[in-house]
Parts: sequence; C-alpha cells; structure tokens
Amino acid sequence: MLMLQKTYITLLFLLVAGGSAFAQKSDRDYLRSGNKLYNDSLFVKAEVDYRKALEVNPKSTDAMFNLGNSLLMQQKAKEAMESMEQFESASKVEKEKDKLAQIYHNMGVILQASKQYPQCIEAYKESLRNNPKDNETRYNLALAQKLLKDQQQNQQNQNQ
Repeated sequence: MLMLQKTYITLLFLLVAGGSAFAQKSDRDYLRSGNKLYNDSLFVKAEVDYRKALEVNPKSTDAMFNLGNSLLMQQKAKEAMESMEQFESASKVEKEKDKLAQIYHNMGVILQASKQYPQCIEAYKESLRNNPKDNETRYNLALAQKLLKDQQQNQQNQNQ
C-alpha cells in the first residue's frame, strides 16, 4: 500500500509539473523569445516568434512593430513593404506617443528604401508629431526631402 501511494504521488507530481510544458504559450511569451533572438541578431528566428505572437493575439501592436523591425533587419524589401500593413495596423491601435513615433519612423525608412519619397516624408512628419525631439527622424526627413527634390529635378531633366 505504501508503494502505491508513492507511485500515485510521483505520478501526480509529474502531471502537475509536466502540465505546464503542455500549456499554450501566450503572445507575451513569443514576444519575449522573439526579443531575445532579435537582440542576439537572429532576425529570422525572431520573425518566426513575432508571427506566432500575432497568431495568438492579432491585435498585439508590439508583435506588429517587432515583426516589421525584424523584416527590416533582414533587408527583405518585399516583406518589409508587406510589413507596412503591420505598421499601419499598429499605428491605428497604439496610443503611446513614443511607440507611435517609432512606428511612423520605421514606415518612413521602408518607404525611403523603396523611393516613395512623398509618403516617406509624411511618415517622418507624423513620427515627429509624436516625438518632436527625435533628431534621427528629423535627419531622415531632411534627407528624404532632398532626395525627393533631386528625383523631381532628374525627371524634369529627362523630360527636356
């Protein structure tokens, strides 16, 4: 009888302790894992975790934002353009001004890389509306304005 009780207690302990291994991960778990991978420059693996976080919680602005960042770091131009939807979705849900500024800044970077300067300029301006002290965004805005002017001058020269 004593033997049965020990087995029962051991089995109960294994079920309780092991049960957490079968528990479903939350979006926060995937975000933490993705952030660690991102910080270790493992952007592809981080992307996977951010996508899993979005599967669990499609409204997670952190997952949207971080997914876009991981795609940018992988220099996946097409996917980064697709992540614009992620950034736009995040911008509609996010309330914190600092996060909004980061979202619009990253949108500007993507648009600038694809030479969509008018939209890029608007994204940088929106970023600065949310964080007027961001000198990096201010610099990027000035650069994008110059690139747009150069692009327009080149088009004029070609038309003549």
